[in-house]
Amino acid sequence: MMTTSIWENVIEGRLTHTLNEKIIIVKRFYGEDRIAMESCNGVVVVSAIFNDHDKIRQPVGLGSQTLVDTCFFMFIDDITLQGLYDHKLIPQNSPDYKVGVWRIVKVFSEKLYENPAMNGVIPKYLVHRLFPHSKFSIWIDAKLQLMVDPLLLIHSLVVSKDVDMAISKHPYYVHTMEEAMATARWKKWSDIDGLTQQMETYCKNGLKPWTTDKLPYTTDVPDSALILRKHGLGSNLFSCLLFNELEGFNPRDQLGFAFVRDKMNPKLKLNMFEVEVFEKIVVEYRHNLKKTGNVKAVSSGGGVSKKTKRERSHGHLVLTDSSCQNYLLKMWGESHS
Repeated sequence: MMTTSIWENVIEGRLTHTLNEKIIIVKRFYGEDRIAMESCNGVVVVSAIFNDHDKIRQPVGLGSQTLVDTCFFMFIDDITLQGLYDHKLIPQNSPDYKVGVWRIVKVFSEKLYENPAMNGVIPKYLVHRLFPHSKFSIWIDAKLQLMVDPLLLIHSLVVSKDVDMAISKHPYYVHTMEEAMATARWKKWSDIDGLTQQMETYCKNGLKPWTTDKLPYTTDVPDSALILRKHGLGSNLFSCLLFNELEGFNPRDQLGFAFVRDKMNPKLKLNMFEVEVFEKIVVEYRHNLKKTGNVKAVSSGGGVSKKTKRERSHGHLVLTDSSCQNYLLKMWGESHS
């Protein structure tokens, strides 16, 4: 209990400024939106599109009662809203934006982060603050289309497993440092010095590579494009603590995932389901293409635009801290055993 109180104090002390400054973005809506958000008391499915980064994709396979018991909310900014106007998906003077099952909520432009990916982190990890009466939530990246009824997903992946949260394993990586190296190599985040500082900070504070000692956690790296939660102490605490890491470093949430999970007390009850399950319940699409001069580049959520592999410049993490060196030696030893 004492450890829990310490973490709660950390949340209150370190997140107060962030919550006051940033969550207000998605609290100061038109009255109807806020009432609808606070009235959602069952399951809420949440997504976001910033900087016109994706298309709105409708879920399929919904049951006859799903729209009665489930709310669908899509958060967008002014740029995305203009795109919806241009494609005539919503009328310009409509007081109530809706596209298919999704209720469209436009956030206020002031106080947004400069990086669109960080703006998406707010509804992704502070969903329990935005929908205070919802019992369960599903975050789905806008690049995904949901192919299974959300009520069935909550029951099969969360309720029947008696967990706080369900999330897919990463298809390739098991260790946090593998994801960090890939992030640097493919410029998923452009600030390599910042990535180095982040990983060395984690190593110094006890981050270890995955081993069987971490069971029942079966990997340190998730695919966080789909997150299912039971709102309560475990998932709410984890979400706030991870948001704090993203606010402090960068929006690459896979990098801070294991560090927060392993340090957290009480322990998070987590269902990390197989990649094959993920591939059955969602379909993944490419992000919108953006024109950059004479070159079409895929708009990235990280610090730069992602171009083709041939056009990308490679970066490398140079980790000189002894604790990170020990991490790498242990990771490579596990990988080759």
